[in-house]
Amino acid sequence: MSAAGNALRTVQLLHEHGELRVMDVADQLGVARSTAHRVLAMLVFHGFAEQDRHKVYRPGPVLREIRGGQAPPPDLITVAHPHLRRLAEDVRETTHLMVLEGNAARFLDGVEGPQALRVSFRTGSLLPAHVTSGGKALLAELPAEQLHALYPKGLPDLDRLDRELAAVRRLGYACNLQESERGVNAVGTCVRDRAGRAVAAIAVAAPSLRCPRARLVELAASLRATAEEIGRSL
Repeated sequence: MSAAGNALRTVQLLHEHGELRVMDVADQLGVARSTAHRVLAMLVFHGFAEQDRHKVYRPGPVLREIRGGQAPPPDLITVAHPHLRRLAEDVRETTHLMVLEGNAARFLDGVEGPQALRVSFRTGSLLPAHVTSGGKALLAELPAEQLHALYPKGLPDLDRLDRELAAVRRLGYACNLQESERGVNAVGTCVRDRAGRAVAAIAVAAPSLRCPRARLVELAASLRATAEEIGRSL
């Protein structure tokens, strides 16, 4: 990505999240922290960002003037990101936030785990929901008629998907065993609003060599606790 692209994306992140640290920008852009620091320093110089004494960056006077001095309304990404970051630090694996778009899962946000061998975040990607853990968790919320309507041409094994989603509803989480990418396993669960409606899903993804199915089951407890925290914060 060009320097201009990095700067524009960082301005967008400031608008969406309201505050950022260097590590947040590095994670989101997929760049080194030194690069993220240079981008933020440039935005501070031009008035698009401000840095407080805790080294947290917030929208500067130029950005505030552009948007009429109003803070952006709290949204799903803003609320969820700190929780995704803490979960990634706790389990030392990559975390994702996604929503359902038709029969696909849209990755809205993510935080990479700290280990050298890790899964990259997929922010912006659109993948078939039935091969992602978070996508399956969201599909499991749909009535059978609505679910099948998403696949007018069917799937190679729609009956198998029905059985798997029944298990997801019973367990409260879904697994992806190298279905979306070879060598990657993941576990996902729904984020619910205060009315109990599934509004998104979060997932933990890890190299399959380090994270067999048994570990996914262990991670599910931390994942569900984080999903509940996000839901309470919405």
